[in-house]
Amino acid sequence: MLDALRHNPGTFVQQLPVTPVSAEALDAICFEQPLNERVRTFLRLEFLFGQHAHHRQDRSQYGLRARLQTLLDTLTVLSRSDLKKDILKELLEQHGHLTRLSARPGVDQERLGSVLRELTAAVNGLQHLVTQFAGSALRDNEFLISIHNRTSIPGGSCGFDLPAYHFWLSQPYEVVNRDLDAWFADLAPFESAIGLYLKLLRGSTELTAAVARGGLYVHAPQGPVQLLRVFVPHAAAAYPEISAGAHRFTIRFVSLRDVNRRSSQVHTDVPFSIQCCSL
Repeated sequence: MLDALRHNPGTFVQQLPVTPVSAEALDAICFEQPLNERVRTFLRLEFLFGQHAHHRQDRSQYGLRARLQTLLDTLTVLSRSDLKKDILKELLEQHGHLTRLSARPGVDQERLGSVLRELTAAVNGLQHLVTQFAGSALRDNEFLISIHNRTSIPGGSCGFDLPAYHFWLSQPYEVVNRDLDAWFADLAPFESAIGLYLKLLRGSTELTAAVARGGLYVHAPQGPVQLLRVFVPHAAAAYPEISAGAHRFTIRFVSLRDVNRRSSQVHTDVPFSIQCCSL
């Protein structure tokens, strides 16, 4: 969508704010396939942020354990590379593109301004973070390190293994929740920035109808693709296995009618919808 806006600003009035296609509205299941490592990492983090938001509603000790585990997983992903630099670069590029677009006639300035304000807020939030803060959190906090080191062992964080953890979980909910919120505070700017970037990416192109003849679909995109989104109707009773390369991708539809039996390829035509997203 953003590419289209750069060449045809008149479409801006109809297409902003960006609203990614809803799988629920299509009565379909959305399957996403990242086509580069950066988007792959962003999708993993989005998944972890979603888990954290879900577990935050659970005040039980198991809910608190799940919430802390999600926090540790998120810090681990963030500590593996300089994602702050990566996401800042992506957001600043989009901010620059849209700022230049604002000088063109026929652009809805109110809607454009709303997106630019979101981008500015996300960039400012990230710029206030210390670089590699995630690695520091896992390295400098002895309490978190002790739990993190046991997570690879099945059941390794139970009470007799980590009495300090067991004691902390036994404190009033307000005390535990305060600590968890404090640890998550530095992650909130990443959650906002990555959520905004993925929203722009998912809204970058229109949905296209397609048919997998005999359960197989091969496509050669016209340009680079960062994220492939496949919407499969519930009635199809199948899921896609996606194999993607630099110049083409293949989607093979597979039926899974019984999880206790081996899945098999579908040999009938499967109608679906597809998005080849890129910024």
